[in-house]
Amino acid sequence: MLLFSALVAGSFALGVLVANDMSPAALTTVRFWIATGVIGAAVLATTGVNRIAMGGLWRFPLLGAIYSSYFVLMFEGLKTAPAVSAAAVFTLTPILSGIFGWLLLRQVTGPRMAIALAIGATGALWVIFQADLNALLAFEIGRGEAIYFVGCISHAIYIPLLRMFNRGENALVFTFGVLISGSLALTLYSWSDLTGIEWSEVSWFVWMTIGYLAVFASAATFVLVQFAALRLPAAKVMAYTYLTPSWVICWELAMGNGVPPSITLVGVGFTVVALLLLLRDEEQPVHA
Repeated sequence: MLLFSALVAGSFALGVLVANDMSPAALTTVRFWIATGVIGAAVLATTGVNRIAMGGLWRFPLLGAIYSSYFVLMFEGLKTAPAVSAAAVFTLTPILSGIFGWLLLRQVTGPRMAIALAIGATGALWVIFQADLNALLAFEIGRGEAIYFVGCISHAIYIPLLRMFNRGENALVFTFGVLISGSLALTLYSWSDLTGIEWSEVSWFVWMTIGYLAVFASAATFVLVQFAALRLPAAKVMAYTYLTPSWVICWELAMGNGVPPSITLVGVGFTVVALLLLLRDEEQPVHA
């Protein structure tokens, strides 16, 4: 999940640069098909599709529709929502995952995990608003934020559903089922957008960004979150997203966009403390 949060941060840093160059649905469709090809090749080269995965095929269209909707709504919301507001909405995802984890799987968030979630949320908001209390108090929910919040709900419910619907398939096979289902649904939904694009005029930077989004921020993160969701409670899986703002800072530095104010590093410290609490909870021995 540490790697997951770093790769997701890259999608924010790069995605914001191409958000207005292609429709959200078309961009998401292309990245899903590329990711499907990558994961499909990996499945064929390793285990192949077994009988377990062929049973209950209805699971994959449902999961694919839920998860792909998150990406469409994310880019749709970013058309009008400021990046700061959208990032603040994203920090609600771990809490939402905890709620859905309890509703669907009766996963209980213990005291240590609850404290970690609170500390992580504080640190993430500190980083997002750069320790500016006035900026936090001035936060207002607009149309874009509301659209993205619906997307975050989709992201949050997807995590416990992974464990609920998995019947023993490995991460690659299960991810392939979700991806191909999501790709088909997105193609139907975005057909008019796809056919209206002059593909020969799409810039190399847009294609490079789509490539990153497809291979690293889609295919790789799908496998990573699937692996983690089968081993960790939903709230703990999504708690690692609190590191995303900090990873975004690293991406911005690598892209030469300047150093953030040193006071924001306090927020990074909060997220590190939260993760230490989570890891300590995970490593406690289980007695028979």
